[in-house]
Amino acid sequence: MRPGRGAGTSHAMPSTHLSLHYHVVFSTKDRAPIITAAWRERLHAYLGGVVRNVEGVPEIIGGVADHVHLLLGLRATACLADVMRDVKAVSSRWVHEEIGERTFAWQEGYGAFTVSASQRETVREYIARQEEHHRKRTFQEEYIELLKRSGVEYDERYLW
Repeated sequence: MRPGRGAGTSHAMPSTHLSLHYHVVFSTKDRAPIITAAWRERLHAYLGGVVRNVEGVPEIIGGVADHVHLLLGLRATACLADVMRDVKAVSSRWVHEEIGERTFAWQEGYGAFTVSASQRETVREYIARQEEHHRKRTFQEEYIELLKRSGVEYDERYLW
């Protein structure tokens, strides 16, 4: 202990330092391939804006016709479930109003995986190469692999 910092003396750290990053994945309802190339980039940009509105940092957003991946940083006080509820509700409304896809909807759940600072670049590159990945495998195959790699228990009867 440093002098003057003995037991019974309470001193808070001068500031809080966080690295809270999440790789979030969710699909369209019934994995419908509805996100066309014509408006996909606009959707990804809009999703980034929604994340910024809840004081998050959208590091990269990518995906293909039936799902999206987000790498985002959040404040310690942010509740991931609330952020995801807002991201999905607001972006779904945007697709209805701006794109005119009235049948568009996101799936009910999502997958969220913490990302250590040392893995952020790997995840960023993975998200950037989504179209390449999905020439070889489906969203379902990719999602199950993410769950297994992250040690998340699941019952396949309830995944889809």
